[in-house]
Amino acid sequence: MSGDSWIRPAHAAALEAELVPGDGSGVHALVREDKGGEVDFTSLLLRPDEVQVSAGVFGTSPLYLVAAGEDLYGSWDLADLRPHLRPDRLNPRTVARTLTRRHRYSSDTLFDGMYRLTERATAVFTTAGLAILYPEPAQHVLEPRRLRAGVDPVEAFDALLTEAVAGWRSTVSCVGVEVSGGADSGNVALSTAAAGFSSVHTFGLLMGGRIGWVQQERRRILVDHLELRDTTVPAMQYPPFMPGGVRRRGAPHDPAGAFYQEAFDVLRGRVAAHGCEVIFTGGGGDEVNACHSRTNVQLPKANPIPWLGNKAVEALVQVDENLAPVPVLPVPTLMAFGLHNPAYLRHGIWPVAPLVHPRVVRFMEQLPHEQKQGKAMFRNRLRRAGLSDSVAAPAEPENFLAVMESGLRSYGLPLLDDMLRESMLVDLGYVDPVALAQARDHAERAPVVPDLLCDTLALEVGLRSLS
Repeated sequence: MSGDSWIRPAHAAALEAELVPGDGSGVHALVREDKGGEVDFTSLLLRPDEVQVSAGVFGTSPLYLVAAGEDLYGSWDLADLRPHLRPDRLNPRTVARTLTRRHRYSSDTLFDGMYRLTERATAVFTTAGLAILYPEPAQHVLEPRRLRAGVDPVEAFDALLTEAVAGWRSTVSCVGVEVSGGADSGNVALSTAAAGFSSVHTFGLLMGGRIGWVQQERRRILVDHLELRDTTVPAMQYPPFMPGGVRRRGAPHDPAGAFYQEAFDVLRGRVAAHGCEVIFTGGGGDEVNACHSRTNVQLPKANPIPWLGNKAVEALVQVDENLAPVPVLPVPTLMAFGLHNPAYLRHGIWPVAPLVHPRVVRFMEQLPHEQKQGKAMFRNRLRRAGLSDSVAAPAEPENFLAVMESGLRSYGLPLLDDMLRESMLVDLGYVDPVALAQARDHAERAPVVPDLLCDTLALEVGLRSLS
């Protein structure tokens, strides 16, 4: 604290904070992961006429910043900045990205004047205002390499991933693992079980129907094999927009947050109740196994959204402006962190995605395509650990489609009726009320509610929660 100014580090056992006095003209504050090796951090350099805020390469939880006159406010929890936001003053290109699922990694946020500190970026706050300085693009391996004779990629991957997980052993004793029943989280669970923590718990959302039954059996085989303690949450009981959930209650939250926040909120509560200080996730598994060149990649055409208003349509030409440079970690992973991780921090739990540790990312970039095709190496590692193909290579992986449909059908459509009567997005010109009413009428009769309606509803409800 200094006068009316203050910094409060996020409350998590996995983090440490230090204040380093300067030469009399400034001070340096640092919040970092409390472990050896490469760590995530947020750094603040404070001088009488300037504040600099910098981020590390991991992007575990985004920092949001907003300037108000001579004051700078920042938080990893967007809801903390509610007094300084204007839900009626939005960034058109970010709204257009959100409504059309053309998401981009950028310092842009939904709100005019609020910025996201992206990985390796620096925010500079002076009397002239707040500016975000992007770093140089990260260097990557552009093409896979041939394996040397006698090299076993499964063994090399096993050592790398287990090292990334075991780095937390000296810091925390009780850890959790998000286990879906897929190859990504299965590999993370293998490494966590082998790392020698005092206490390891697994957690997962269970889908409904036959897919859910198969998923449950897959998870049971895995956790029994590793002799871990497991906790599950039936996702169908906590669909999007359900009564009692964060959105239906109107509790302040990120309007662009995760679709399945209600179910994951329950899961995170279970993680906290077990005393886990770190949660390992399987985030980034799809991205590091992608078999494409990084050059001349063409994005698929986005599905048309008939209920877009004129303001959103006009902003679509700007969706690729102000993009952050190529990061160290995969872009979709960093964006998913922003949706998934802040809610863990509210419980004092630090989320870690070891599959996208920079050393693992670089290793996977060099791996021959045949080792990544269909996640071949990931699945082979599970087989070598003694797990059957029902776990290593399931014929029907789980998905959230039934949970989405249940939430939209039971709870989303009534909210859509309310939105047709009164809507911030309609009033601001981002949504066409006539086309939205037609989509509502079609959804009532359609066998499946269009999931794109979830983006519009979630954005509307989120904006109202902050207004």
